[in-house]
Amino acid sequence: MKTKVKIRNKTLAPENVGKAASRRRFLAGAAGATAGAAALVAAPNVSRAQTVTLKMQSSWGATSPFQDMAKQYIDRAVAMSGGRLKIDLLPAGAVVKAFQVQDACHKGVLDAAHTVTAYWYSKNKAASLFGTGPVFGANASQILAWIHFGGGKELYAELLQDILKLNVVGFFTMPMPTQPLGWFKKKINSVDDLKGLKYRTVGLATDIMQGMGLKVTQLPGGEIMPALEKGVIEAFEFNNPTADSRFGAQDVSKHYHMGSYHQAAEFFEIILNKDKFESLPKEHQAILEYSAEAANTASYGWAMDIYSADLQKLINEHGVNVYRTETSIMKAQLDSWDKVLERLNKDPFFKKVVDSQKVWSERVAFYDIVNAADYKLAYEHYFPGKLPF
Repeated sequence: MKTKVKIRNKTLAPENVGKAASRRRFLAGAAGATAGAAALVAAPNVSRAQTVTLKMQSSWGATSPFQDMAKQYIDRAVAMSGGRLKIDLLPAGAVVKAFQVQDACHKGVLDAAHTVTAYWYSKNKAASLFGTGPVFGANASQILAWIHFGGGKELYAELLQDILKLNVVGFFTMPMPTQPLGWFKKKINSVDDLKGLKYRTVGLATDIMQGMGLKVTQLPGGEIMPALEKGVIEAFEFNNPTADSRFGAQDVSKHYHMGSYHQAAEFFEIILNKDKFESLPKEHQAILEYSAEAANTASYGWAMDIYSADLQKLINEHGVNVYRTETSIMKAQLDSWDKVLERLNKDPFFKKVVDSQKVWSERVAFYDIVNAADYKLAYEHYFPGKLPF
């Protein structure tokens, strides 16, 4: 005799009891699965990559504003990784000298570096085209755009890996404002006033300034003041009012010339050991690359703030005479660039990079120059008599 079973006020035949229990188990399982899926969706999207620490050295001293800009890059990379990517930043000289960071990254002595291409242009002068090359009318932001959208990135990789055979990858960040002609013992009124001066600069700027009759010495920033004291140099440029004033330029000179074509389209280079970079999880690789783009805004905005404030301090607190470089001097720089290009364009790769930049500049600078408002006119309208020219 079969016994009937009551379930929730329903009477089931014995042969249906198993079916009901299975149905309950299925529904319970489905509900659990749905809740689990919802929990996964609700959970934060946390990086699954393992924690990695990279050793980075810059080409800058501990008090340089460029060291602060390197930190801005690092802060963004660490934040985007949720702390699973750590970068220990060291100043110039901590492991190797300022001009040696690329070799150290190539050999794996350093995992990464924050530098500029002009510091290794002695290996191939085309290196200087990625930051301290000739100006065809485009500014630093527009040449950085060439890196990303005009073929510059591919040419840079060709130089590093195919021509120089370096175990390095790199990215660019922070389009620098035009670098001043520099600091002198007296006001420079003409090209004749420059001839014979012992002058510090780096990269291809060395070639163009030598072509104008200066005696040029290449030095990292940290060696400028000792060289002045020893008489190795008597005039110099470095980069901007903040960096220049932090190592005491105002204490040795009161004549500061703003405006120049020697380095008017530069940006920082962030390099990494290629083997180390490629061993990282893909998300870490992406973070290291795109943090360079994120740092563009942070570094440039901060630079506008502190560079402008420190220029006013140089004028108002230190008695520095600030001049706009004479147009005749800048025209002479362009003439010198022409001669440098005529000579160096004999190298096929160098010419390929120059031609690429010229094609880009002809189109992009045309748009900007034709379209841009006359900012000088507006400034003089609201702040008459302020400009030193």
